[in-house]
Amino acid sequence: MSEAQEFRHLVRISGRDLDGGKKLIVALSDLKGVGYNFANVITSNLSLDPRTRLGTLTDEQVKEIEGAIQSTSRSALPKWFYNRRNDPETGEAKQLLGADLDFTQKNDVEDEKNIQSWKGIRHGLGLKVRGQRTRTTGRKGRTVGVRKATLVAAAKEAAKKEEK
Repeated sequence: MSEAQEFRHLVRISGRDLDGGKKLIVALSDLKGVGYNFANVITSNLSLDPRTRLGTLTDEQVKEIEGAIQSTSRSALPKWFYNRRNDPETGEAKQLLGADLDFTQKNDVEDEKNIQSWKGIRHGLGLKVRGQRTRTTGRKGRTVGVRKATLVAAAKEAAKKEEK
């Protein structure tokens, strides 16, 4: 580390400003698509201390971290460690970040809807997809079971109109 390196409060990695006051692993896990364990593996592969603050790193170390995050295919991680395993188009395992992750998930849901699979149908109806309970939870939108007060008020109004 150069001794003239000053503390940076914002560090830009993969198109996102990260808090320089946070510890390295916690700051990296703020990136969408990078979790705590993935950040830990990146820091250990680059032989960086995970307890150092992100703002104290040099520009070269930040570039190394960004390169390691962008090109995870070069690392010797097991296939189950990535967030996109068995990609339907390429068949490979890769780590997606940020907007790429959102776009891919949205396309996967649309594909499920188009082939009319069970998951696609449940997505289309706005219901739970992964086998959760729906008897008491997951109620959104229309209110259920609170009609009595409105019916009583309507009946009173009708009675007033009949009296006149």
